[in-house]
Amino acid sequence: MPYVAVSALSHPGLLRERNEDSLVIGPWTLCATVTESPQTLVFPLGTPLVVAVADGLGGQPGGDVASALVVRRIASIGPALSGEDAVHDALNACNRAVYEAAGGDRTAMGTTVAGAVFRPGSLLAFNVGDSRVFAASDDGLRQLSVDDSPPLAPGQRTTSLVTQCLGGTPAYRAVRPHVTTVPLSPGDRCLVCTDGVTDPLTTDVLDAVMREHDDGRAVFELWKAAIEAGGPDNITLAVARVGGE
Repeated sequence: MPYVAVSALSHPGLLRERNEDSLVIGPWTLCATVTESPQTLVFPLGTPLVVAVADGLGGQPGGDVASALVVRRIASIGPALSGEDAVHDALNACNRAVYEAAGGDRTAMGTTVAGAVFRPGSLLAFNVGDSRVFAASDDGLRQLSVDDSPPLAPGQRTTSLVTQCLGGTPAYRAVRPHVTTVPLSPGDRCLVCTDGVTDPLTTDVLDAVMREHDDGRAVFELWKAAIEAGGPDNITLAVARVGGE
């Protein structure tokens, strides 16, 4: 029977006082907490299964609240995400929910979100912000998400700025989620992560680790590499693999 195995980890890194990242795998959520070893969950491949991360905006109050709100909402509606239109509607609803929950001293709280919906035969990759989704194959990593970031200056590899996110401004602002559909076959693997992974580590490093290690070990080694690179931000990632006939 086809299945999806997901290994994941979330950690504050070395410089942040708290973890403002959140994670959702099917009905399971992990919000603003710490894991130092990968957790692995297995689900049958049938009803849409969502694996996603949300990165609360640093430097603004309520980032952890915004990221937790989004992943919990996605967990509750995940089985209904049967197509691109449903994902668009869900992310727009999440955006409205962040603004509605803001108010008071959290008028600018916001979060990125990126993830994948696993369905028999296909995968829906989605994002708002700069968290990322990669397809991992023998040909290397292929980024499926689209970074919402300003153009980089010559010689600049990363930026902490985002051009859109869920919430994040005092007045409501609509978002234009990125959603794409790709084929899905047994053996396919997917990496979903916040920029606490992709800012300190190049794509070549990500690719090398994914090629060398199986799912849980790859998650651990990527976390370890990000920590050894200074752990400048919260680190949250999941590796999902399709198995079975």
